[in-house]
Amino acid sequence: MARRLVAASLAEDPETGYQLAQEARRLAARVGIVRETAGIAAYRAGHWAEALTELRAARRLTGRTGYLPMMADAERALGRLDRALALLAEQQAGPVDRATQIELLIVESGIRRDQGLPEAAVVTLQVPELTDGRLRPWSARLFYAYADALLEAGRTEEARGWFGRAAHADRDEETDAAERYDDLDDVVIDDLEDDDDSEDADDPEENPEDADDPEENAADLPPAGADGD
Repeated sequence: MARRLVAASLAEDPETGYQLAQEARRLAARVGIVRETAGIAAYRAGHWAEALTELRAARRLTGRTGYLPMMADAERALGRLDRALALLAEQQAGPVDRATQIELLIVESGIRRDQGLPEAAVVTLQVPELTDGRLRPWSARLFYAYADALLEAGRTEEARGWFGRAAHADRDEETDAAERYDDLDDVVIDDLEDDDDSEDADDPEENPEDADDPEENAADLPPAGADGD
């Protein structure tokens, strides 16, 4: 059972990890760590309903609150936003460490985006840890979620900067922040080039064919020697 738990935790393929965790669960379904591992593996593999079942059992057996973000996110993935928000509210009922609070805020930001409230999603993540200059184990996830919220709100250039920060903080490459940064780099450059082209079109020095005809201008001037020359 222990070997299967370790293998499930180390498996790079989510579905393989899920199958290994299920084998461990069949051997020891009444052990909290087994249900926790099974729940996390199901969550990573996208088996949302099973993840909820296993994580609820793990919470009941261990009393831990660190499962709340995954449970809320699973409810969100199932389209049950009201239940997800109810789980987020449970952090008020007992002590929750800061890492769990941040993960809950990341889930809440995603829910606000699902509700069509992108600016609310941005504001949700504007916590002191976003800009205090310190890197924490969860900083990359916070920066990444903030970048995603900014992008949803149409603030592309700001989003690009935060994807860059996320890539810098993500030393274990748990996210695709670097790739998202590169993709947006092309978008921002294209936008800037389009703006420059638009400005050039209005500049007579850049587009001499659009400038006023000097002969026409001369015709509007009074003749030499006229009154008021």
